[in-house]
Formats: sequence, structure tokens, C-alpha cells
Amino acid sequence: MKKSGIIALFCALVLGGAFLFLACGTKDGVMTKKNGVYTIDTTTLSQNVKGYIGPTPLLITVEKDKVVKIEALENSETPRFFKHMLDGGILEKWNGLTVDEALNANVDVVAGATYSSNAVIENVRLGLAYYKEHK
Repeated sequence: MKKSGIIALFCALVLGGAFLFLACGTKDGVMTKKNGVYTIDTTTLSQNVKGYIGPTPLLITVEKDKVVKIEALENSETPRFFKHMLDGGILEKWNGLTVDEALNANVDVVAGATYSSNAVIENVRLGLAYYKEHK
């Protein structure tokens, strides 16, 4: 292989690696991007956001700058209170909103699960703010 061929191959590999790195999201593991869909994991963003017992991390899915879905990740909240909050539909409150609308949404807590609700609301805010800053 000629020297120019080796240089061209090297450049292609470097550019391909850079493209792959950018396509996979941020290097800190908080946000990934696949086929235009962003997924934000608030686990490391919200370590200091506590529900009644501890952190309540979420997985937030955003497509075309709209919130598609919010899912609760494993947490240490009291299962029956956390389920009560989920049954109250709090995670669906942001679905279909643009990121800006979601960041400005006034979402009420679910009675009987106030601490968990407040933690979820703060997690959504942190996750969407991260998305806006890093997309």
C-alpha cells in the first residue's frame, strides 16, 4: 500500500471514530442519541435529589425536541407510595410537550406521595435542562 493510501485510510478511520463518538451522545453516559431519539438517564444528574428515602432517577426520551416518554428507574422509595405516585399519572404530565414547554410546566405533586413527586419533578427539570445544554 502506498503512503498516500495509508494516510487516506488513517484519515477515514479518525473521521469515522469522531462521527461515531458524536452520534452516540455525550461522553459522560447521561445522554445517548440513536436515530434522532435522545435518551437522558438522570441517575448521575440527580444524586442529590431525594424523594422520601433516596434518589428517584428517571429515563427521559426526547424526539424532535418533544418529550416522548418518562420512565422511573430503580429506586429505594417505599414501593406502595411510589406506585401511588405513578398511578396518579405524574410521569405522563410532560408527554407531548416541547422541551421548553416541559421545563416551564407547572406539574402538581400527587397527594400521598409528595416527597417522591417533588423528586420526580426536579429530576425531569434536571434531565431536560441537560438535554437543552448538550444536544
